[in-house]
Amino acid sequence: MANTLRQISAITRINIKSIPQRFWMSLSTIVAIALVVGVLLGFLAMGNGFKKTLSSSGTKDVAILLRDGSDSEINSVVMREQTQLIEEAPGVARVNGKALVSAELYVVVDGKRRTNGIKANMPLRGLDSTGFALRPGVTFSKGRLFRPGTNEVIVGSGLVREFSGFDLGQTIRFGTSTWTIVGVFDAGGSVYESEIWGDVSVVQSQFKRLNSYQSIRAKLASPDQLAALKAYVDKDQRLKLETRSEADYFAAQAKQSSDLISNLGWPLAIIMTFGAVAGALNTMYSSVSVRTAEIGTLRAIGFGGFPTFVGTLIEAVILAAIGAVLGSVVIWLFVNGLSTSSLGGSFTQVVFTFSLTPRIITTAILLALLIGFIGGFFPALRAARQPIAAMVNE
Repeated sequence: MANTLRQISAITRINIKSIPQRFWMSLSTIVAIALVVGVLLGFLAMGNGFKKTLSSSGTKDVAILLRDGSDSEINSVVMREQTQLIEEAPGVARVNGKALVSAELYVVVDGKRRTNGIKANMPLRGLDSTGFALRPGVTFSKGRLFRPGTNEVIVGSGLVREFSGFDLGQTIRFGTSTWTIVGVFDAGGSVYESEIWGDVSVVQSQFKRLNSYQSIRAKLASPDQLAALKAYVDKDQRLKLETRSEADYFAAQAKQSSDLISNLGWPLAIIMTFGAVAGALNTMYSSVSVRTAEIGTLRAIGFGGFPTFVGTLIEAVILAAIGAVLGSVVIWLFVNGLSTSSLGGSFTQVVFTFSLTPRIITTAILLALLIGFIGGFFPALRAARQPIAAMVNE
């Protein structure tokens, strides 16, 4: 066993030292594998960042109610009378006898990306002071809260970062109305930083939604009161609403969108993997070919076929590992933490940042090592099985 390990070590050193003889071919394999790793990491980091943004947006002690069958606010409609019924529901928190219930409007308006000026769907949320109070993590980085009954709005910091025309003090036009931006808010990196907020009564008036909303949010006396509220809603036929916690609502939204992003990344990475495997095969076959006489000499003086096989395979895996590290470093330096936006479940833009994790990087590196293993297996097998006499004669 010890002798076999010494032979494997010797052949591996010889193989690695001979890499400069095949520099450009080896480099092309490294770059191909780095590209596979980079593409996969980019998509996975994108999906993870999107998921983190949405998952951090909801809490267990706030319930969201949508029209039965609706999976997002944009395709939900609730009426004023339903809001009044929710205010009487059990399990809802109250302050000085007033139920902490927020009926909110959610409409789509136009915005333009800072980078290229392309139009995009932006979310305008109408809410009142209770709706603002239900989001205690919101703080102002600039300006102040809008005044009720006016065409004033506040905007999330993520939206300001990615889209033009939303800086403090600017006026914007939605439909036939002009609005003034009086505040910029932070919301802990949540999806709310991608939104525009205005007084719900004004938004209703300007968008002709006088008696309707998109969602109802209710502060729960405690998270375990969700069951009581749900039972109340299910029992009253006038409501016909679906009740869930904000945390569960955004978790479902996050999974749907992040899975879609990841499912786009994996097929593309797999397609590129075939090209990387082909490159690795060419490199390793070339490596075996130029060292045929050398390998034959080693075999003639007592080196076995198995050490030759393992040493050649290790060379391919090392090239793959270098490519994996290169791809990972590039994505970490230039993509991780990069801010961007994408369509969310309500067909409006959600601003988020690319987010790499050790688990994601490990997944990509394992794929690279698999490419190296497959690309080196058959050339290594050829090196181990080729007749000694034929190799020495070459």
